[in-house]
Amino acid sequence: MSKFILLTGGGTAGHVTPNIALIPRLLAEGHRVEYVGTSKGIEHRLIIPMEVPFHIIAAGKVRRYFSLQNLADVFRIMLGFIQALFLVIRRRPDMLFSKGGFVATPVVWAAWLFRVPIIIHESDLTPGLANKLSMPFARRICYSFRETADYLPTKKAIYTGIPVREELLQGDPDKGREILGFTQDKPVLLVIGGSLGSQAINHAVRQALPALLEDFNIVHICGAGNKQDILLTYEGYRQYDYVGDQLKHIFAITMLVISRAGATMLFELLALRKPHLLIPLSRKASRGDQILNAASFERLGYSMVLQEEKLNAKTLLKSARRLYEMRTDYTDELQQADEGQALHRVLETLSGV
Repeated sequence: MSKFILLTGGGTAGHVTPNIALIPRLLAEGHRVEYVGTSKGIEHRLIIPMEVPFHIIAAGKVRRYFSLQNLADVFRIMLGFIQALFLVIRRRPDMLFSKGGFVATPVVWAAWLFRVPIIIHESDLTPGLANKLSMPFARRICYSFRETADYLPTKKAIYTGIPVREELLQGDPDKGREILGFTQDKPVLLVIGGSLGSQAINHAVRQALPALLEDFNIVHICGAGNKQDILLTYEGYRQYDYVGDQLKHIFAITMLVISRAGATMLFELLALRKPHLLIPLSRKASRGDQILNAASFERLGYSMVLQEEKLNAKTLLKSARRLYEMRTDYTDELQQADEGQALHRVLETLSGV
């Protein structure tokens, strides 16, 4: 039976791309789908092209430390909650699926008040604050890392993994070669610093660039405003602030990947079976979720890890070369992983509520 499913989640690509994976399948199954996000968040840019109705609400961030911004954000959260209440009253969804991020929490609260069944999804190994605030109101909590079960109420928790966009697995290597135009036959190393880019990774890559180019052709997705025109003269180096539809074709000719350790990216690399080096965001700039994500995949033999505190041109070069030497070992481990049914598991959870 078809349902009207309201989706929400935003702030970073990791809170949006699993929903992007779900939308085509939900529509194909005859469900009605609409989305709730902010006007300036990455969710607006990524969801609008999918041509599903997009509803805008205000959102504020709850910080774990004292900041005057918390005062302003309290009012944004209250406004977002009021807007979400009117949205739920007006649209009357059959179900809410929340991927997290602070835009999602007021929507969860509003849906609960009107007894709309709520399913939330936690990507990271330990739940983030937005999902912690949402968990008491959810009927089901999908999670991605098996260790996460220790942090969740047993009766609500369902292991699913993270839904990966099916189109990401359908890249054409010939189109990838055409897009990149590399003239030398070297293995392609793809560097991704997360949806917002990473200054630390960008700096280390560029410091090591002459040596890296001895061994690899490099595709560097460096984040908006982080491209450097002076580097255009390097043969075998391509830099982008962001890559959309063409990413699947670039992945198709990529041999190795250097990446942050956001959970969505980890499961995409797992689905693509790409040997990779993870450089998790340090505790100085985060709650440490990427460090835990990376450690989990390292224990399973899926990932090589370089901590950001040890990141420099020398360690990056050494790790990239070691990854290349061990690429067959990592590929073998990735091929044996049984984490590829996440999309099916989440869809099954939605149909069972």
